[in-house]
Amino acid sequence: MKIKNIHSAYFIGIGGIGMSALARWFHHNGVQVYGYDKTSTKLTTQLESEGISIHFEDEIEKMPDFVFKNSKEVLIVYTPAIPKDHKGFNYLKQKGISLYKRSEVLGKLTEGMFTVAVAGTHGKTTTSSMIAHLLKSGKKDIAGFLGGITTNYDTNMVMNQGDYKKAIIVVEADEFDRSFLTLKPNIAVVTSTDADHLDIYGKLEELKKSFSLFLENVNPKGQAYIKDGLWEEIASKKIKAEPFSYGLNAGDIRALNVKVKDAKFVFDVALNDKIIKGFQLSVPGFHNVENAVASIAVAHQLGLNDKEILEGIKTYSGVKRRFEYIIQRDDFVFIDDYAHHPSEIQAMLTSVRALYPGKKVSVLFQPHLYSRTQDFAVEFSQSLSLADEVMLLDIYPARELPIEGVSSDILLESIQVDEKYKVEKETIIDYLSNQDLEVFITMGAGDIDKLVEPLKNMFNKKHAA
Repeated sequence: MKIKNIHSAYFIGIGGIGMSALARWFHHNGVQVYGYDKTSTKLTTQLESEGISIHFEDEIEKMPDFVFKNSKEVLIVYTPAIPKDHKGFNYLKQKGISLYKRSEVLGKLTEGMFTVAVAGTHGKTTTSSMIAHLLKSGKKDIAGFLGGITTNYDTNMVMNQGDYKKAIIVVEADEFDRSFLTLKPNIAVVTSTDADHLDIYGKLEELKKSFSLFLENVNPKGQAYIKDGLWEEIASKKIKAEPFSYGLNAGDIRALNVKVKDAKFVFDVALNDKIIKGFQLSVPGFHNVENAVASIAVAHQLGLNDKEILEGIKTYSGVKRRFEYIIQRDDFVFIDDYAHHPSEIQAMLTSVRALYPGKKVSVLFQPHLYSRTQDFAVEFSQSLSLADEVMLLDIYPARELPIEGVSSDILLESIQVDEKYKVEKETIIDYLSNQDLEVFITMGAGDIDKLVEPLKNMFNKKHAA
């Protein structure tokens, strides 16, 4: 597969956040792009408006003619998230037609190009989008493959302006299915290595081993920025890149004097024996200050001066569904967040408590995956107990079949708050319309985001009345 020779591409599962970014890049760089996805979404509608053809029926005759030619000028990309009984995928596979995982294509695309790769079980989307924004606002030509919709650019694919071979590639490096091992970055960031995807890895030690392998792929003349405390867990003698630690008040590069002022985080950064003062971060959260520290280190490494970095952090406006303010009034705050792991929930709610001391915090949470819910039932209940009120939706299954005995109920029993309920998507809006809320959070990685706009409309209508 030679990327420069591709003239047509077909994406099976084009509506996924990583797949759509890749599809957008090919389309932007002159390739004819088609795709399939199970359902129409806001993202697929945007892709269609950009000129990408998409079909939503898993039927052989709906696929474009070029996919059957098995030509070296045709690229067929699939996501491991598609079901095993997918007709189109299985038909092409049986015919011996070449099919490539998204991660393989991303690895080939970035081969020989200067690449910044951000990995971690959480924090990678915000950090990669922050790095992309810092570099772009600092007048660097970049191509940013992101795992979320950055609000600065309203896209998950920040496009290169010139020759893509000369652009800096910023990529979110996904540990799921060991996808990030196809990358050979010049600079790497590791934000976290908490237990996750145990349906893939089996145990935490295997997950951490994959992060070691990821760092072994970093260019020997490059740099690896690793959250403070993780290096000892994933260090390997085969890692040749220069390692740096980062964190809050700890690490080679660290945030100092962190304060909350007017619902924003302000801080200084100690970097290479000097202190850069006066950072203002509009995206709240102590965890986002840590993400900012890593991003600042990378931007400095790539030649941005202090003034450019300060301005880039100040103007960074976040990623949709990452601590995203939906409504922000004196009497009521509505936040939407993608948190779907206990560590993310704990970080989120700890920051909310710091931002809104004394306020009642109510959470509507949708667990994601039966296996994850089963593996971390105790941790989920502990982290959700940081709220004052918890409402649980049914588990969003994603790629999984149900596991006997695993439901939201196993979390509900152990959550240590007085107000806790099991709720239904169909009735939750009516229920909340009769409640007096102060800080309300929708949280989860499934389809809970479909409730955000209806809830926003209901709350605004209620306020107007």
